[in-house]
Amino acid sequence: MNEKQVVSASKFLSLILRHKPETVGIELDENGWANVDTLLSKMAEHGKPITMDELGFVVETNDKQRFAFSADRTSIRANQGHSIDVNLELQELTPPEFLYHGTATRNLDSIKEFGLTKQQRHHVHLSEDQAVAHSVGQRYGKPIVLVIQALEMQQQGHTFYRSNNGVWLTDQVPVQHITNL
Repeated sequence: MNEKQVVSASKFLSLILRHKPETVGIELDENGWANVDTLLSKMAEHGKPITMDELGFVVETNDKQRFAFSADRTSIRANQGHSIDVNLELQELTPPEFLYHGTATRNLDSIKEFGLTKQQRHHVHLSEDQAVAHSVGQRYGKPIVLVIQALEMQQQGHTFYRSNNGVWLTDQVPVQHITNL
C-alpha cells in the first residue's frame, strides 16, 4: 500500500469503527469490536477492498494508533474517539500533573465560557505530549495548546482514563483547570 492508500483506509476504518458501522452494514459489539473477516468482506462489497495483511499494516503503522486487534487478531476496534455508544472497558487512572489539549484559536471564546466539553464524543481527549496536542490543534485551524491541571482535577473528583494508545480521556475540563486561557 502506498501512503495515500494507507490514509484512505485509515479514514474509512475510523468512519466505520468510531462513528457509522452501518455504512458497510456491520455491527460492533458492546465493547466496540468488529469481526475482522466480516469487516474485510463488507469493505470489499463497498468498494474499499483491503487484505488482512494491508489491514494489519494500517493498524500497526497508524501514527495515532487509532485501532487495535484482539489478541487472536479476529476482532478489531478503535481505541477511542467514538461518537456511538461503546464500552471500551477503560480503567480509572491517576493522571500526571499536567496534560495538554490541542485546538484551534477560533474555539477559545467557547472554551473560556464552557471549558472543554466532549460534544459528540464520549470524552475530552488529552495528551501527555505538547507536540502531539499541537498537531491535533493544527487539524482544526490556527493551533493553540491548552495546559490542563489534570492531577488537581482528579483530586477534586474528576475521573481520568487512558486509552490503549495513550490518549487521556475525561468527561469535561472546567475553565478553572485550564491554565493558559
